[in-house]
Amino acid sequence: MVLSEPYWDHHIPLPKLGPLHSRLVTAFVALICFINSYNGDFVFDDSEAIINNKDLNPDTPLSNIWKNDFWGSNLSSNSSHKSYRPLTVLTFRINYLLAGGLHPIGFHVLNVALHCVISVLMIDVFAILIGGLVHDGRGVKLNLSPKASFLAALFFAAHPVHTESVAGIVGRADLLCALFFQLSFLVYCKAFQGGDKKFPVLWIFSSILLCAVAMLCKEQGITVLVSENMLSLFLPKDLWTDFYFLFSTQIGGLVSSGLLMRLALLFLGGSFLLYARWRIMGTGPPSFTEVDNPASFAENVILRIVNYNYYYSLNAWLRMCVFFFFFNVYDSVFYTLCVYRTLTFGLVLLAIPFLPASNLFFRVGFVIAERVLYLSSAGYCLILAYTVGYCSCHWKKHKVCAATLTLLCVNVARSAQRSQHWRSEQSLFTSALSVCPLNAKVQYNVGKNLAYRVNQSAAVKYYREAVRLHPKYVHAMNNLGNILKERNELEEAEELLSSAVHIQPDFAAAWMNLGIVQNSLKKFDKAEQSYWNAIKFRKKYPDCYYNLGRLESEGFFLNALKINPNVASCHGNLAVLYHRWGKLDLAKRHYELSLRLDPNAPGTKENYNMLKRKLEQRQRTVG
Repeated sequence: MVLSEPYWDHHIPLPKLGPLHSRLVTAFVALICFINSYNGDFVFDDSEAIINNKDLNPDTPLSNIWKNDFWGSNLSSNSSHKSYRPLTVLTFRINYLLAGGLHPIGFHVLNVALHCVISVLMIDVFAILIGGLVHDGRGVKLNLSPKASFLAALFFAAHPVHTESVAGIVGRADLLCALFFQLSFLVYCKAFQGGDKKFPVLWIFSSILLCAVAMLCKEQGITVLVSENMLSLFLPKDLWTDFYFLFSTQIGGLVSSGLLMRLALLFLGGSFLLYARWRIMGTGPPSFTEVDNPASFAENVILRIVNYNYYYSLNAWLRMCVFFFFFNVYDSVFYTLCVYRTLTFGLVLLAIPFLPASNLFFRVGFVIAERVLYLSSAGYCLILAYTVGYCSCHWKKHKVCAATLTLLCVNVARSAQRSQHWRSEQSLFTSALSVCPLNAKVQYNVGKNLAYRVNQSAAVKYYREAVRLHPKYVHAMNNLGNILKERNELEEAEELLSSAVHIQPDFAAAWMNLGIVQNSLKKFDKAEQSYWNAIKFRKKYPDCYYNLGRLESEGFFLNALKINPNVASCHGNLAVLYHRWGKLDLAKRHYELSLRLDPNAPGTKENYNMLKRKLEQRQRTVG
């Protein structure tokens, strides 16, 4: 049996609910999937985008969010990722202001609420894509596919691939972008309310304006105009039923139908937005390291193509891994892809929003990121809902109903389980390690989390594994070098940090850390040069200026003591330096020399007593 549109809606094995009830059920499903993340911590990228982002602080001028990228770096900086999302940062700042500081609960609650709203709006989007734009005599839009649009929205609300976008606060960018993507699309569809021959230009400009707002939340927002351009060909019912007429008619007919005007305005609006975005970005693409996206650095074109297609297949699997309930109908669905616009719209939604993350137009800073699939998963949910309708027509309805409910329950349970993983960095990285043990970045993140929890010995193990898996992983080398420096394993620390700056010469933090190690090894000239290199690549680097000043002051005191070893004040000041640097044994020695020469030296006795307490505490910890 061939399903006509929207006839297959009647075969969906769900009760027909009213508009209000279907929205409440969808919101409830979206809520129970991710509610357990509401009191989670700041995890993963949240540390850079929120905790370390000064643009969230009310004391920082509000104008800074329009000058800096998503992570708080100036867009003109070499280290900027060019992620221009000021409206998303503004919502973070409002969360900060309302909570009176960095309290994650408010951030998480807003993310969950946004997902509920987006899931509800998906009912309206799917109703248009499935049933078309049909209005009654009063101009009110009719939903000709209430059950199918409801089911597709339920699939969207409960899809486990949304966990990163909802449970991870940084995913706010994807949520806001999706929200304004929907609003732009729904406003654009209002232009069809008066029929094809009466096409209000105001609705187009409103749609383009909402697209601009979506872009200010995340760059992916521009794809709504591409989607609208493609959907313009199919949304009017008469154009779909006689598609051949669209290409065989005269130019005058196309102009009178309003199609050319719609396409032209969307094209011009999109071109302007892209140009503005390019200018804001500094007319140059962002720079990423090889560890962020190894395949994009492959010199062999064939190798890049093979790897990219592997990435695409992984992204497809993330969206379709629960599709096995309907594996027997793949061949039939493939045939119907060529016949019905519902599946065409599904493919458009599946592919177009994913294009900015595809590496086709520019290099991206990741291999696989589930949050970039948030919007495109809507296309998958639409196709899946159609498949349920197809199966209901050909199989026993109670079996399809049982399979559909089972699928929804599995999705809800899996989403709840995965959002639990995002409650803390420890649980997140531990779960990632069980899935991707050979991923250098996962090993690095586990090590970083252990170091943060002051488990240095365990952190060293994971940092070493990260470097073994990816010998050019400069951030792992830098962090490992820092720990080795604290453990007084200076030679290996110097070797690692030297390798890091050789691989990435503009790595300012590694240059500074190398200078600290070289200073400890009494390679003062090399240490000074390393400090200056760090300042060269990061002009505003107060820590490095401080270390450079300490290096010169240590040299001054040591030279003074060579001339006259009996100056108590030189010993006392040198002891303070060593005390601050963590060289406690040297500090103790020079405090004692200073007190021996001048028992009444101001402040020296107090500092010496503080040092003794610290040494005793360290001794108790070791014991």
